[in-house]
Amino acid sequence: MTLAEAEAKPRKPLFSLKPAEVILGELDAAIGEAAPKSAAARAAVLAHIRQTLAEARRGAEAELLASGKGTRCAQNLSNAQDEIIAAVHLFATRRVYPVDNPSGAEAIALSAVGGYGRGTLAPGSDIDLLFILPYKQTPWGEQVTEYILYMLWDLGQKVGHAVRSVDECIRMARADMTVRTATLEARFLTGDRTLFDQMVQRFEAEIMPKTGPEFIAAKMAERDERHKLMGNTRYVVEPNIKDGKGGLRDLNTLFWIGKYFYQVKTSHELVGKGVLSAAEYRLFSRAEDFLWAVRCHLHFVTGRAEEKLTFDMQPELAQRMGYAQRVGMLGVERFMKRYFLVAKDVGDLTRIICASLEFNHAKDMDLVGRVLAPFRSGRSRIKGETDFVLDTGRLNLASPDVFEKDPVNLIRMFLVAGREELLFHPDAIKVITRSLRLIDNRLRSDPKANEHFLTILTAPQSVERILRQMNESGVLGKFVPDFGKIVALMQFNMYHHYTVDEHLIRSVGVMADIANGGLRNDLPLTHELLPQLNDTRLIYVALFLHDIAKGRPEDHSIAGARIARKLCPRFGLSPAETDTVSWLIEYHLLMSEIAQARDIQDPETAKAFADVVQSPQRLALLMILTACDIRAVGPGVWTGWKGSLLRALYYATEPLLSGGHSQVTQSDRIHEARRALAQALAAWPPAEVDAYINRHYDHYWLRAEPELQVEHARMIRQADQTGENFAGSIRVKAFEGITEVSFYTPDHPRLLSLIAGACTMQDTSIIGAQIFSTRDGHALDTFRLRRSFTSDEDEKVRATRIIDTVKQLLQGKRQILIDLGKESRHNKRLRPFAVPSQVTVSNALSEKFTVIEVSGLDRMGLLHALTRQISDLNLTIGSAHIGTYGEKAVDVFYITDLTGQKITSKPRQRKIHDALMGVFHPQGEKVANG
Repeated sequence: MTLAEAEAKPRKPLFSLKPAEVILGELDAAIGEAAPKSAAARAAVLAHIRQTLAEARRGAEAELLASGKGTRCAQNLSNAQDEIIAAVHLFATRRVYPVDNPSGAEAIALSAVGGYGRGTLAPGSDIDLLFILPYKQTPWGEQVTEYILYMLWDLGQKVGHAVRSVDECIRMARADMTVRTATLEARFLTGDRTLFDQMVQRFEAEIMPKTGPEFIAAKMAERDERHKLMGNTRYVVEPNIKDGKGGLRDLNTLFWIGKYFYQVKTSHELVGKGVLSAAEYRLFSRAEDFLWAVRCHLHFVTGRAEEKLTFDMQPELAQRMGYAQRVGMLGVERFMKRYFLVAKDVGDLTRIICASLEFNHAKDMDLVGRVLAPFRSGRSRIKGETDFVLDTGRLNLASPDVFEKDPVNLIRMFLVAGREELLFHPDAIKVITRSLRLIDNRLRSDPKANEHFLTILTAPQSVERILRQMNESGVLGKFVPDFGKIVALMQFNMYHHYTVDEHLIRSVGVMADIANGGLRNDLPLTHELLPQLNDTRLIYVALFLHDIAKGRPEDHSIAGARIARKLCPRFGLSPAETDTVSWLIEYHLLMSEIAQARDIQDPETAKAFADVVQSPQRLALLMILTACDIRAVGPGVWTGWKGSLLRALYYATEPLLSGGHSQVTQSDRIHEARRALAQALAAWPPAEVDAYINRHYDHYWLRAEPELQVEHARMIRQADQTGENFAGSIRVKAFEGITEVSFYTPDHPRLLSLIAGACTMQDTSIIGAQIFSTRDGHALDTFRLRRSFTSDEDEKVRATRIIDTVKQLLQGKRQILIDLGKESRHNKRLRPFAVPSQVTVSNALSEKFTVIEVSGLDRMGLLHALTRQISDLNLTIGSAHIGTYGEKAVDVFYITDLTGQKITSKPRQRKIHDALMGVFHPQGEKVANG
């Protein structure tokens, strides 16, 4: 409901709203005997206005908490602002600068423009004012304008203002689209009404006629650019409620267009114009009310004009708006699901209004999106189709009862849209939305409907676009009810960037991109495997269903596999295909978890993984599904480093499943690694090569990559030649998105902790570490760091600083505070998350090492604290695998005791567990040397 509608339907706020004349009387009492122009009077006026404004805001907030009505809160704040401005104007014109016999030049009209012009304000909103003055101006107008503005500024309000004559208003509106939009929303506040009415009449007569298409095109271009800056999706988990896709600005844009093109004063009048149905108008009002409630709550809580719904704000807003926890869903997740459903409603309204404009009034413009088929007037047949036609370049129904006669057409229409690369006619969209009741169990079990859906799901050229259109229209959630349960579902964590339904559609889209030849450089192994698959359809189905059980109290992988066993036969898959899809869903996280948290060079890792996978075909399917899943989580989540880990696990496992593992023994692998390094160092004297190779233990040859072995050899040789006890080397790996930093130094019990501390001091994120010892008592450690800079040179500079810091720490020239990373423990972005700390100690995952897995809330300095504690426990770390999933850290250490043995004693395992759990609850602050 806009201001004009509010005026048509009077309402009373729960708090007392003082009229301007009453406030003026209070101002007179406040200044007492002081001269109105005096500093004392001005101070008294300012204090009283500040108190009046504060009371109005407290009243508006109280009513919002009591009623939950967001639009009403915004109107209450606007109305209070109106009366305050009117009172200040009265005080300025009657008390400070009174004119006994004003001439025509001594007149002024105050108008609200922008968002304030719509009669709605959030607590932190800007106050946009237009001062309209006569053509001939006098100093009086300037004095009054300055008095009002300075009073508002001194109140601490952000005031945007313009001072113009009527002629200037019209001239600037004609030339500037921003001014034109502001003038469109102008609303009279106080002063000379004649001046305001004159401006409005001239604007409506001289500017608005015949410029509708121009205005609409400009507003839609602004919207598209705004969406692009915000990520071009309404399903980001920290949305901008004002400027984001599906936010208040989109609703404003719809009203601007309606008001400009259809000459309406209120959004309700769009119903009479046939643009919106009564139900769609109610949807408009509910969406506006909810978004205003969220925005007002957010401003009240933060005390500023905050528009981004950040993680730290979401739980508090959920509580204020009454969203409690339910089985399987946090209150904050229920609140955010409601937000995303509203954003989806705004998207639906955008398509309806823009499509109506395009087809009824602006056929030379494409407002609804990219034109897939050229615009053509009239209707034409589509080859082989009797129920659908091409109508002005869009897909439409041949007759209004197409769905009633055969509900299968509700699915088939999307199949045709994808196959023919067509957008939907707005009339078709409306009929689809009104026909959702036809999607019942009979249609869901119809073999033809399911055949059509499977064809849609496995058509790479169109699947992502069509699935998204099916989801936006509501068809997808009705046809697959389990999918409907995760529509707009948000997972309250920092790892997932999108709602669950958006993630599933994007993951299918990644697979389609690969099938269409894309991402070849990013996913080389995936492209190699694709031609070897018996049936790529299974990946599309598995990707579509892999997270479909999110939001339930049980493990979503197991529940998802059960859902797949129900749905796959319905889609037309055979029992064997159903078994494969359900297996992929049950284990869709396994390959990623093992690749990122286990030592891939340890033979036991690949052997345990192979025991689960059991066949090369499943391994290939799981590899592709894992890559698509990770890439669809959000921008920057997939990295070349993660790809390299997955490829390494694939190459380590594939021979075990294809029968090749028995042909190469461990001793053969060691011999081959030594031979390969000797060949790479052919320029060295043979005796020097032999001596260097003999410095390493057998496990080095099994675990270090060949390229890293060469890098180590060159670093150590240089150290030997210069007589240095300490050396470092840097290798920037652009494709993997990492920088490798290696250290060679006499062994030190706290070396790993020192290196981790040095990385933290340089604000560097560690994603992995390999730790080796040489036979002559030196440590050879390689840390893999997440890339921070686009330039390789900048990466090398940062890595050099880390090497220098480690050297200084070893020499005792610098020290590390034991509370390193304390600031990040109080990071407000981490505050709302409750990540349970967990430590597991296992001897079953490796033949030679005890494996410790630690998980909990991430923070800077966490790895340093963990490795320092491990050193204090007299344990040796063989390798470390560092994982971060949003706010959650998962760090895995392969360790032995100081004699190289596993930790088998239960009391000692318990001591390790308790000590590492204590890292997440640090006490005391002192300086540590390592």
